[in-house]
Amino acid sequence: MQHSTLFATEAVYAGRGGDPTGPDAEESPMTTPIDPQTRIGHVHLRVADLDRALGFYCGVLGFTLMQRYGREAAFVSAGGYHHHIGLNTWDSADGSPPPPGSTGLYHVAILYPTRAALADALARLDAAGIPLTGASDHGVSEALYLDDPDHNGVELYRDRPEAEWPRDEAGALRMATRRLDLASLRAELTRAQITRP
Repeated sequence: MQHSTLFATEAVYAGRGGDPTGPDAEESPMTTPIDPQTRIGHVHLRVADLDRALGFYCGVLGFTLMQRYGREAAFVSAGGYHHHIGLNTWDSADGSPPPPGSTGLYHVAILYPTRAALADALARLDAAGIPLTGASDHGVSEALYLDDPDHNGVELYRDRPEAEWPRDEAGALRMATRRLDLASLRAELTRAQITRP
């Protein structure tokens, strides 16, 4: 983002009490909804050790290495896309994770197409001895939480069909955070009999 745009945006937020969508917001490019086909195409992470990061993202989770630039950077993908995750050591080689209480990335969420595919991801984590930091049923989704080798938060999840999303009487979403039944998720893998590549 250009500095002039950033400062103009800050000025607009300040003039509206920090809320660009508040009751005093005028119709402008900033309040016009984004195109609904817009998606987050990839995430690019700073890592301390590229080989270690590739061991996790490719070796454990099963992403495909699309391109590598020596010991400095790599792009990995699912399904042949040019890249879903970029990894680099440009200013982080041999670095340490930020201390707790710092701002920055909370987690990267990786969407799996089915419950069986999420169960396969859990089996891969189990086989690699990678501990979960959490496992939640959010009503709309089922999610596994863990840290990558550089302590970046990672969420592996699958969405339930929209018709199953919990809603109140007015139709508003009622997401929650409940304990995920990991035994049921593990049993899904044997039912689906996923064949790994």
